[in-house]
Amino acid sequence: MNSAADLEQYLHEKIPLTVAMSVHVAECTDHGLVLTAPLAPNRNHLGTAFGGSLHTLATLSGYSLLWWLLRTPEAHIVIRESHIRYDKAVTGELRAVCRAPAAEALAAFRRDFARKGKARLQLSAVIEQNGEAAVQFTGMFVAIGPRG
Repeated sequence: MNSAADLEQYLHEKIPLTVAMSVHVAECTDHGLVLTAPLAPNRNHLGTAFGGSLHTLATLSGYSLLWWLLRTPEAHIVIRESHIRYDKAVTGELRAVCRAPAAEALAAFRRDFARKGKARLQLSAVIEQNGEAAVQFTGMFVAIGPRG
């Protein structure tokens, strides 16, 4: 996977829900990742973003960033635990921002993955509304290699 377009294609092929939600990889670097999705297919009966869509997009942002940082196609990445807080209604485009963890945490994750074939990493994401955090998410992700 070499680009945001490659990652988006991967998500659409492997996780059909990303197609239904119209998820787009807007930014993807070693420093962070941004996923977007339009409100229309992700709205609730009040015309705001559905909480399940917000949780899904936040989870996908952590999953996608870890996939990008790991760059090991045969690895399986799963979420082990998550916590989400909804501070404000999202009334426009859904935009999940997940920044890379501290260098030390990422180095420890990579060491464990190389040594044990399995490692875990906590990632945080926010869903932004007009440049402010509307939703805050933290998840513990686990990567399992072929020998893990």
